[in-house]
Amino acid sequence: MADAASTEQGVDLRPSSAHPEPIMDHATASDPLIEIFGARARSAGALLARSSTGQRNDALRAAAIALRAHAPAILEANARDLANLDPHGHRASEAFRDRLRLTPARVAAMADGVAAVADLPDPLTKILAEWARPNGLVIRRVPQPIGVIGMIYESRPNVGADAAALCLKSGNAVLLRGGSESLGSATTIHAAMQAGLDEAGLPRDAVQIAPSADRAFVAAMLSASGLIDLIIPRGGKSLVERVQREARVPVLAHAEGLNHTYIHAEADPAMARAVLANAKMRRPGVCGATETLLLDAAIAPALLPLLIADLAALGCVFRADARARAILPDLPAAADTDFHTEWLDAILSIKLVDGVQEALAHIAAHGSSHTEAIVTQDRATAEIFLAGIDAAVGLWNASTQFCDGGEFGFGAEIGIATGRLHARGPVGLDQLVTYRYQITGTGQVRP
Repeated sequence: MADAASTEQGVDLRPSSAHPEPIMDHATASDPLIEIFGARARSAGALLARSSTGQRNDALRAAAIALRAHAPAILEANARDLANLDPHGHRASEAFRDRLRLTPARVAAMADGVAAVADLPDPLTKILAEWARPNGLVIRRVPQPIGVIGMIYESRPNVGADAAALCLKSGNAVLLRGGSESLGSATTIHAAMQAGLDEAGLPRDAVQIAPSADRAFVAAMLSASGLIDLIIPRGGKSLVERVQREARVPVLAHAEGLNHTYIHAEADPAMARAVLANAKMRRPGVCGATETLLLDAAIAPALLPLLIADLAALGCVFRADARARAILPDLPAAADTDFHTEWLDAILSIKLVDGVQEALAHIAAHGSSHTEAIVTQDRATAEIFLAGIDAAVGLWNASTQFCDGGEFGFGAEIGIATGRLHARGPVGLDQLVTYRYQITGTGQVRP
């Protein structure tokens, strides 16, 4: 079990008699503090890696129960976080508030997601590969946890629950650092996750959270080589760029979601309207939202007015190129920078193209390797598109908002990886383990 002094993070749900005086409450986030957190995570992670599947599943189910039981406290903390937002600041948009906002339904979905991870296969019990050598040696490739994950995220407080659940199931300790705007929500959610660990008899230091919103703690995490094995940033472009620039720890990057929906000339019009409306406006502030519409010019005179009417009725506004404005002159003109912008808001950039090759060229110039979609009834064109995009996720006749670990059957996700090493797309359990080799012999010696 973890040492008693580890309970300073978050809101402890255990009886007060089990909660000793916190240590270093007054400390700023600094290298000595990250050494304490990191050492505790390393110790807890070693115990977690040796725990049984049943123990980890019990912890997850208990955490889900705690999340449901403490929904009123979570919602109260979230309401305070929302009230504390600067109404005139750069984070005052409704899309940003939607990312931060929790509702009873969202808390219930968060709890359901944690419980769903418990029902998934244990990624640590698989044999990844096995073969015999001519000398009789039998070699197995088997999974093992990465170790200690540092999770740096911004406005969406449910990310902490998803990350903690996936790390716990995969045998990794996790150190969470949420954004300053979601600190109250994040610490209350974190307490429920630790309650699950307590219930299952697992070390609560397996899930820790930064004690404050001090930015120095992020710098300390990025420099914590030997204490943290992998950093996963989940947030805006500036956060990810800072992490990649400053980290002395390996990074699994989640780039911005500058996603496109391309409506081909052979698209079914009704399908195209439904898919685009969902891809843009279901939740415009999530990273899977479509930011740019690419529309074949051949069908634009008939279809573009319908698409615009659909989206405008949902509150969307537009930035359109000259060819689109020739059809609908009232559309605001797009600047070149608009096609490089991840709006994370109810704003859609629009460009007319002449066929799939021009669509692919635009995506290559402006996309972020996150998620791209094509709507068409022509299989050959769809295959050209899917083969031609350099994106973690490609979709044919479906909304870009399906780029989500839950929708992939992962139970939850810790982020969307857009790099080329280790993992791409939604990062779930199988992406949070590495592997090692076990070799069985019968007394062989090497000649």
